[in-house]
Amino acid sequence: MRKLYIFDTTLRDGEQSLGITLNVHEKLEIARQLVKLGVDIMEVGFPASSPGDFESVQTIAKEIKGITICGLTRCVQKDIDVCAESLKYSESPRIHTGIAVSPLHMAKKLRLQPEQVIEAAVAAVKHAKKYVHDVEFYAEDAFRSDRPFLAKILESVIAAGATTVNIPDTVGYATPWEYGELISFAKNNVKNIDTVRISVHCHNDLGMATANSLAGIAAGAEQIEGTINGIGERAGNTSLEEVIMAIYTRKQQYNIDVNINTKEIAATSRLVSAITGVPVPSHKAIVGANAFMHASGIHQDGVLKEKQTYEIIEPETIGVPRNEIVLSARSGRAALKHRLGELGYTVEKEQIDPLYAEFLKLADKKKEIYDEDLHVLMGFNVGGGKRIQIKNLSVVTNGVASATATVTLEQAGETLTDAATGNGPVDAVFKAIERITGKTVRLIDYQIRSVSRGSEALGTATVKIATADHHVIIGRGSSTDIIESSAKAYADALSKIN
Repeated sequence: MRKLYIFDTTLRDGEQSLGITLNVHEKLEIARQLVKLGVDIMEVGFPASSPGDFESVQTIAKEIKGITICGLTRCVQKDIDVCAESLKYSESPRIHTGIAVSPLHMAKKLRLQPEQVIEAAVAAVKHAKKYVHDVEFYAEDAFRSDRPFLAKILESVIAAGATTVNIPDTVGYATPWEYGELISFAKNNVKNIDTVRISVHCHNDLGMATANSLAGIAAGAEQIEGTINGIGERAGNTSLEEVIMAIYTRKQQYNIDVNINTKEIAATSRLVSAITGVPVPSHKAIVGANAFMHASGIHQDGVLKEKQTYEIIEPETIGVPRNEIVLSARSGRAALKHRLGELGYTVEKEQIDPLYAEFLKLADKKKEIYDEDLHVLMGFNVGGGKRIQIKNLSVVTNGVASATATVTLEQAGETLTDAATGNGPVDAVFKAIERITGKTVRLIDYQIRSVSRGSEALGTATVKIATADHHVIIGRGSSTDIIESSAKAYADALSKIN
């Protein structure tokens, strides 16, 4: 049985679609969870694109062990030099370099002749090989390329030393049978293709990224590239969890082995959603809230008689426990830690007391604490305490369009209070927080949604702000009070401004 290598690009291709830059700590949190999940290769940034990306790649390369750490470059010598420098502390570094190969891209974007593109590709691979053994080449927009030219450039980069060739459907234009034929073409027409690993990288513009990836794997690809929750450019990348579980449930058909701890899938999905601020739709395959719900009476009857009638994946397989314990203010630390363990969270000894204190605050506001509440509790404890914390707030409204908010917060160990007026309570709260912190930003997006049950449901607020130097930052907050959750989210975002 051959092995399928899982190449996660959540921190590169996924992040660049968000309109934000995750900070180093946030990237490290996701990277550590990806190690638990068991991915083989982790693409963590484009080091030459910015000092922040360079720092993130370098930090992850230093701290994350036992996994291949990859950085992206163009076929530009300086890009490769910077990438190699950022990866120099990695136990297993990979440089991922490439260039567009379709006639449209070569003529309109690159303004290069085909032979010039091959020369640039070969030079880049040879230069990258001076730094690392493991070099992956991506043929951007390969699906729309001229097939003989694609074969020629792949042969050339393999001869130059590439160890993996990535044959992507960059704009999500392919259908599964066409994409499978593309991979078969490469295997049958590139003379030295059997000396390297073939990788598939599909986008979801026509909703077929997962199907195309599986078709490529069936045709002989040995590496799949994608992101957690399918985040990515435009309509997104291939959802890794979908490909992994499709193969897991159809092992005999694919005859391929995936070295993944599937019990970490749900926890990984939740963490990526919490840190990026991108919610997972309820109907999302594998990790959506409704993925294991059976509302129809006929379906419920079938599942009660035999689970496999309507349930092809057991929720426990991806880390969703079937039994549900409802906690309350009377529950102790042991019960809290036990339930969090069942949900896939590891709580260290020094974390339990502050976590339990936050749990009790929430339990005082709600009669019962459900799993959804615990996920939110853990999501907002990522990274520990925040520099700006809301201590108290009050709002007085004067009609629907005017409000005055008084806010008390703690910043750098100092407790400060101020007030402001605004167009409604949330606007007034945001302005009061800005007055106290002295930070003025532009609000790009603001969302609030219920993530729990009942009249005392926990609400999660997400804000996206832009600083004066055009950095975009996401903040999150949760509370049973939507104004308080909004205030927490705004404070969280302002805390991340350097």
